This record gives sequence, structure tokens and C-alpha cells, in this order.
Amino acid sequence: MEQKESFESTKPGELTTFLGKHFIYTYENGWQYELYIKNSFTIDYRIHSGMVGGRWVRNQLAHIVRIAPEVVKISWDEPTGTAVSLAFNLSDLRVHGVIFFPRWVADSPEKTICLQNEHLEEMCKWRDIGPTYPKLVIDEFATLTFVEDCDENDETVIACSPHELPCRTLQSKARTR
Repeated sequence: MEQKESFESTKPGELTTFLGKHFIYTYENGWQYELYIKNSFTIDYRIHSGMVGGRWVRNQLAHIVRIAPEVVKISWDEPTGTAVSLAFNLSDLRVHGVIFFPRWVADSPEKTICLQNEHLEEMCKWRDIGPTYPKLVIDEFATLTFVEDCDENDETVIACSPHELPCRTLQSKARTR
């Protein structure tokens, strides 16, 4: 896959302890997200609550690097024009995230609430129509409420929309550490 080359970590050998990690985290503003590091250049994620709650994405290409033994940084640029950078600190159960929403997403977030993979052409159309600026920057800390190790490339980790999950499943996961 040609695109993989531009997303390959600068030191992929240092990622082994992070590959297959599955997280649920809640930002200080109350937004809850879920992310699975599928392999050294791909993530899946679901957004449970917040401005774009209900959105989910599979096979998002990302740049993933190890910052320290228990810290991984994941960054990506979405077809919507949204750019994201997250730092997961596993020892402190903390996350720092910066999301750069283009103006069209900030003004009409409901347009992105779907399985992005099935609406790529539409997302690109909205992105190209814009407007892009001024961007809405969300700079927040979050608490990791759930961390588990899964196999790499497991298509069952994030396999449905957040609305299709039983409430008890998410709540029980959120209490587990």
C-alpha cells in the first residue's frame, strides 16, 4: 500500500508495546472517545459524546510514535479537513489532545456523524466547499478510563457505531483499568 510509506513511524520498532492497545478516555469537557491502535500506521475510533458524538472511523491512517516508555503520540489528518494529535500517557492514565476542526465542521458537526468510511466522497465534498477558516481548536486533557491489549488488526474491536453498543458494555469498560 503506497500511502503507508508516508505514515510509517520514524521508529516503528519502538511501537510494539502500543500496537493493539484499545482505549476509552473522557476529556475534561465531558466528551468521551474510544481509540484502537490497529497497527503501526492505522487506528480505528468511535466518538461516544461531544460535538461529533456518534461518528466512527475505521482504518484511519495515522503517524504513531513512541515518546517515552509509557507515552505514545498519534496524529492524523481526516478527509473532513480535521487534524488531530493525541498523546497517551499510560503510566498517569492521561491523554492530551488537540483537534483542529475546519469551520464547516464547527458550524455543522452533524454532517460528519456517520461511519466516515461509507461517506468519504461526501466528506471530501463538504471539506472542499468549506469554509475552512477560522478553525475551531479544541485543546483538552482527558483521563484514560479503560485500557486493554488486543491483537493487531482485529476488526472486532471497533465494529459498530457508538449508538449500537449496549450502554452497560461501555459503562463496565469505563470502570475497568
